[in-house]
Amino acid sequence: MRVAYYETNGPAREVLRFGEMDMPQPGPGEVRVRLASSGVNPSDVKARAGTTRKIAFPRIVPHSDGAGEIDAVGDGVPPSRLGEPVWTLNAQWKRPYGTCAEYIALPAELAVRLPDHIGFDAGACVGIPAVTAYHAVATAQISAGSTLLISGGAGAVAYYAIQFAKARGAVVITTVSSEEKAELARGVGADHVIDYRREDVAAAILDLTENAGVDAVIEVDLAANAALLPQVLRPRGTAVIYGTGAGEAPLPIYGLLVNQLVLKFIFVYELTSQERNEAILAITRLMDDNLLRHNVGLTLPFEEVATAHEMVESGSVTGQVVVMIR
Repeated sequence: MRVAYYETNGPAREVLRFGEMDMPQPGPGEVRVRLASSGVNPSDVKARAGTTRKIAFPRIVPHSDGAGEIDAVGDGVPPSRLGEPVWTLNAQWKRPYGTCAEYIALPAELAVRLPDHIGFDAGACVGIPAVTAYHAVATAQISAGSTLLISGGAGAVAYYAIQFAKARGAVVITTVSSEEKAELARGVGADHVIDYRREDVAAAILDLTENAGVDAVIEVDLAANAALLPQVLRPRGTAVIYGTGAGEAPLPIYGLLVNQLVLKFIFVYELTSQERNEAILAITRLMDDNLLRHNVGLTLPFEEVATAHEMVESGSVTGQVVVMIR
């Protein structure tokens, strides 16, 4: 089978290669997926570049998210799953071979049924972003009437998080950097959109909440936005953090302390089975009812995987970048 791979960390165009590998065979409790698409997440390009972790195997086939059909099952997996369209998650976490290949074998629970009305391009967007978003909203204990700030409202995780929060009846405030991104966030239900490049975010949020602050924040970049938290969270409010742009950053300790704020960190790759299954069930229900929107910003052919990585790194695409395997 054909794969894209790298054997050392470095720039996409220098280290990504194409080659042939033996067809994987599903082991006990596994399925094999004939992949149609592979989603490119920021974590994938950071891993390839070596900015978050160094290469852990002699050869890496990148990407955790993808979509395709199950074409073989291992012992213990019902044969009825053969031919099932699926989306994947965590495919390359602590494993050498991810979804940037014609086939992948992985644990059956990491290949989730994809409704027939959803294309494989959209299916490749779901995995890590949607599961992160659902778990972040659940961790924030969002319910009807809650007021929630979601940073970076047009980002992959935030785009889904807005939808999950609105499904729970929350009032959603989000930040963006352009009118194009503002329209995307409004399109999936954001009640208030703040352009952080033109507006004072803290002042705008306090105005919107009559100086009460928000009940919770879902934060993509703690290093950049830590100082904002005590300015916009109500006393005893919660910030759920799923990302950071830097490994270290100062925290506004006194503001966090006197307001008794709670910081909760989540890491989608290490969810418990219960947490992951809860997210999958909720995502599946919304997709079955055609109530979950996906933001495919760019699709590229398999041969242009290096370009896909560069597009994600540059942030030049509004929406998710998907490599089409076939």
